[in-house]
Amino acid sequence: MSYGAPSHRIESQLQAASRILEVGSEFVHLPNLTIVSFNDGGTRAFETHFVRASGKIALTALHKVHLVYRDVLHDKVGVEAGTATLRKILRAPPRYNLAFRCALSFVSATILCSLAFGGSFVDMLVGGAASSILQFLGLQAAAKSAIYANVYEISVSILMSFIARGLSTVSNDIFCFSPIVSTGVASVLPGFVILISALELTSNNILCGSVRMVYAVIYTLFLGFGLTIGSELYLIFNPHARHIVNHSGGTEVVHGQFMARNGSSAFVPLGGTFSFTQCYRDPSWPWWKQPLPWWTIFFFVPLYSVCSSLGNLQSWRSKQLLVMTIFSSAAFAANKATGLYISDRGDVVSAVGAFVIGVLGNVYSRVIRGTAFTSMVTGVLFIVPSALGQGGGIIQNYRTAAEQYSSGFTLGVRMIQVAVGITIGLYASQLAVYSFGTRKNAAYFAF
Repeated sequence: MSYGAPSHRIESQLQAASRILEVGSEFVHLPNLTIVSFNDGGTRAFETHFVRASGKIALTALHKVHLVYRDVLHDKVGVEAGTATLRKILRAPPRYNLAFRCALSFVSATILCSLAFGGSFVDMLVGGAASSILQFLGLQAAAKSAIYANVYEISVSILMSFIARGLSTVSNDIFCFSPIVSTGVASVLPGFVILISALELTSNNILCGSVRMVYAVIYTLFLGFGLTIGSELYLIFNPHARHIVNHSGGTEVVHGQFMARNGSSAFVPLGGTFSFTQCYRDPSWPWWKQPLPWWTIFFFVPLYSVCSSLGNLQSWRSKQLLVMTIFSSAAFAANKATGLYISDRGDVVSAVGAFVIGVLGNVYSRVIRGTAFTSMVTGVLFIVPSALGQGGGIIQNYRTAAEQYSSGFTLGVRMIQVAVGITIGLYASQLAVYSFGTRKNAAYFAF
């Protein structure tokens, strides 16, 4: 619970441990809380403990905890030795300092701006700097002030949107609003929370799943509302910028015919006049105002996977880092290839990527005896912004109040679609891997 373990498997793992250790106990898991009840069976006396813990993903610590759990259940170490090891893990300081984690956030966001949201080189730099500031506020101000922690996400979304709108109204079309603001707030999206809630609902854990799902949806609406508020605040302070926004948008009109590659009427030519509204990038502009070439993904995807894993406190000396990078790159490749043919279905695209990484993770756990969950986390978290980016980013330009508020609702719906697709892909991969051979044991640890 302290290191981001999948909550829908906590009860089953605790019950398996109590059965193997022959301890009479019952468990009830709630969000950030586990109720443990011990009984001796003879006197029918019960002893109840409330274990409260909340924390973010820490991959190396989570991997070590799972190794202790597995060794105790397989009688490789005793209960006392396992308990002492767990105490040592809990008391260990964070693996990386604040400056290094902010630098990792800058590099990750810079790459993500190009890979997922189509930003130019200058958009990448601004988005990376915004994400680094967000990381600093989250680790410093929000962690030390309970009052600010309640408004941390909304405040940073307003700040990111305010800065992005100001830069996007600069003359000569240097900056683009959508890639900058999408990159700046991508790290605070509740994609992992929605995924866990969908997994819990699929596992018939109605209470925890519904609570997390409602929280994540409302949180996403607040985030989208904060983005629109920040943009409107800048337009109020600079009325001339509103005129620029209303008369810009890079509308390009194309006359001709298009050949559809997918859909119900494939290979049927579409003729006429087509209008595309986006951040226009003229081919004659300099390279730093253009999106990066397609071949850069071969360098950026592994680099992003490494930085994302290190940002989630994975040890750089562990062989798990290489495994995470390979799995994450494979998931992105599957997403990218599927998006070429199914561009308007974020759930299907994310399901394919989740199936690929799920098969790799479960085979890695079953054949090589590795930890499936920690090896899959980086790739699963990569799928969320990639799928949202293929749908047009997190927030788009708007011109009316209706478009302003509908963008927040649309973001929440798209997050749920992506989470449902990932859930289906992960469970399908488990079915494909564990349909043959012996059944999974009590130490199984995956999504």
